[in-house]
Amino acid sequence: MSENISLRDAFKQTEVQTAGHGSRNIQVLTDAFKNIDDEQESDNYGSGKIIEDYQAKMAAYFGKESAVFFPSGTMAQQIALRIWCDDKDLNKVAYHPLCHLEIHEQDGLKELHHIQPILLADEDRVIQLEDVQNLTEDIACLLLELPQREIGGQLPQFETLVGISDYCRSKGIKLHLDGARLLEILPYYQKTAHEICELFDSVYVSVYKGIGGIAGAVLAGDTTFTEKSKVWKRRHGGDLISLYPYIVSADYYFEQRKDKMKQYYEEAVELASFYNRCHGVSTIPEVPVSNMFHVHIDKAKDELTTILISVYEETGVGLTGYLRETEEKKCNFEVSTGDNYSTISTSVVKKTFELLDEKLKEIN
Repeated sequence: MSENISLRDAFKQTEVQTAGHGSRNIQVLTDAFKNIDDEQESDNYGSGKIIEDYQAKMAAYFGKESAVFFPSGTMAQQIALRIWCDDKDLNKVAYHPLCHLEIHEQDGLKELHHIQPILLADEDRVIQLEDVQNLTEDIACLLLELPQREIGGQLPQFETLVGISDYCRSKGIKLHLDGARLLEILPYYQKTAHEICELFDSVYVSVYKGIGGIAGAVLAGDTTFTEKSKVWKRRHGGDLISLYPYIVSADYYFEQRKDKMKQYYEEAVELASFYNRCHGVSTIPEVPVSNMFHVHIDKAKDELTTILISVYEETGVGLTGYLRETEEKKCNFEVSTGDNYSTISTSVVKKTFELLDEKLKEIN
């Protein structure tokens, strides 16, 4: 085994990886632009044919009156919640304890917008209808993240979503969808994006996660809502002079991958089954409900790093480039399947996991 090599470097040096769409390098951008007319005019501070056509296309796909392109999902979601709070003159919203706004945004919602979050449900499960019904404080908006990333991409049943949507509308509570990975959940629910989005008053979708664009997000809702979002976008400095590199790549990879989500989902189910056959390994969920799941391994980080690097060097197959140590002898990492998995033969995948299982058993 190579000495003093990090897990990340060993992973990057493998011939193939089981997750993702491939390297996020300049090729991602050049591929998206290869068939674009050199005379195509750019957008200009949020207006112009290239951005307006894209926004109309996304609005139609999500079944909403209007959509706005944002340079980041963080900006889009804070603005969505601010609008709903202002409309009701109530600065309280509810969401899951592991919501992105709560744990990854440096309290932006609280510090910039002075909005107070009410945390619903236990950290290790999704929000249920009963959690919403049992709220003891008035809220302007409820945010649901589908899938719930920090707990392995878990999802509530579709009937639960319908129940929550009906309840919120009966109580005058706006319902916002953190649908960063919306396309990835369509195969499990066996619903269209339109059918899911009609349950929500506003919808955010990332254009770089499962879709694989460069960066950015789409925020959709009725026209009154999106016009207000444009004002807040300007206030946040989100109206860059041109956003077309993000829009062109977002549209290109949307068309490339929107019809592959069922494939990614089925491959995630298969990949998780390989992990679950290994000694001391389990996935959450055990059977994925999207193309995402978390892998939990009963090994100390240093030991597991050595094992994984050895597997990479012997097979040329990369499983993960990082480990999170959750306890003294427990680690986990996230997996999201994409274009990469189908490039590896089933026999190679089987051999890789057989080797991983052997090495995990060797070190007890």
